Amino acid sequence: MKKHCLVLSACLSLACSPLLGAETDPSAIEGVADPVDSRAQLSLDDMRNFTDVFNQIRRNYVEEVDDKLLLEAAMNGMLTSLDPHSAYLPQHDFEDLENASRGQYVGLGIDVAAQNGRIVVKQVISPSPADLAGINPGDIITAIDEKPVKGRVLAAAIDELSGPPGSLVKITVLSPGSEQRTLVLKREFVKVPAMSFRLLENHIAYFRLVYFHRDSASDLKNTIDSVRSEGTELSGMILDLRNNPGGVLQPAVEIADGFLDQGSIVSTRGRNAGMQMEFTASPGQWLPAMPLVLLVDRGSASASEVLAGALQDHGRALVVGERTFGKGSVQSVLPLRNGSGVKLTTARYFTPSGRSIQARGIQPDVIVASEMLVVASDDQRQREADLENHLTQDPEDPSGNAGETVTAEQDYPLHEALKLLRANRSLSAGGKDFSGRP
Repeated sequence: MKKHCLVLSACLSLACSPLLGAETDPSAIEGVADPVDSRAQLSLDDMRNFTDVFNQIRRNYVEEVDDKLLLEAAMNGMLTSLDPHSAYLPQHDFEDLENASRGQYVGLGIDVAAQNGRIVVKQVISPSPADLAGINPGDIITAIDEKPVKGRVLAAAIDELSGPPGSLVKITVLSPGSEQRTLVLKREFVKVPAMSFRLLENHIAYFRLVYFHRDSASDLKNTIDSVRSEGTELSGMILDLRNNPGGVLQPAVEIADGFLDQGSIVSTRGRNAGMQMEFTASPGQWLPAMPLVLLVDRGSASASEVLAGALQDHGRALVVGERTFGKGSVQSVLPLRNGSGVKLTTARYFTPSGRSIQARGIQPDVIVASEMLVVASDDQRQREADLENHLTQDPEDPSGNAGETVTAEQDYPLHEALKLLRANRSLSAGGKDFSGRP
């Protein structure tokens, strides 16, 4: 895999949903930033005005405000006013980001949700402190460190489950049909499952990629090699990218390279010369001529869209599902001297054919609604274009948003993908069939 201009390393963005975005390393833009244009410099009066606002809040706000938190809020407001993905990262968030890029986080190993005024366990990671303590999906957390959850702001209560590695937290858990029990758990680094595999009918390999971390490409390649070493001759493959919010860009590029022999994978364009990059495929494929289907939906974002766009443009895979989220922007994570950081949008992505992903997404080759009898106009789930202050498409790209046509298809996308692979038909996608044969 060849990369022009600069080396990309793996960084990752954290949000409420564990991961979103495909990000580049700060070294990609450090040291090459343009000097501040004198026309854009603030006057002394502008700086005084900011100080006046700051002091008015300190003196007159209804409650006392911590000066440091107020300053952090000002910096975050400056960044979030640019677009939905730029943000100020306090030191603990900056450290969490580095852990997440490795597919791990510090915690108890549970995925929880606020539901009907309660904190409900949705998923338990194995192995993890929660798993070893016998916590199961469906359990209800009623108290954290002896403070009842009922009547509290649940988002704040959920935050109290987090903490530094090695620290202890006491939780009270109610299991359906059982009595309450109190557990003391130690927060540890927990490996987040990012990929699952199963063998479907007719030796069709099904891979579900939840998000992209640094090892996603090698994990996929190792699983493929393991299956084949056991003597299983695969007849087709499905990569399920539905609700995959992205993550680290590099493994998505490496996976695309694994299914391509040559040509562009993705390019980036930004105002800074250091963000003019192109990633190209090198000779050799993991599974030459293997029929490949990618499943996508409106939750497929960023690195997922980069992978789908690359394989679609080269005709290497058939993309099935719904138009994707449309997050076609690059976030660079820039460290600050006090240990905090800035996550800043620095470029836009473009597919090999030059299509902009931003606020547009990837239109599938075969459109299948993610739910039976769902009509797109009735689906209220947001895409990038629905977010406030979202980055527009490249001003130099006049092609505009592609219209979406959704059929009232009663088969689920996975069933449709299996039908396509079973038929083994030569379906056109970008000039080649989806097995990659000319």
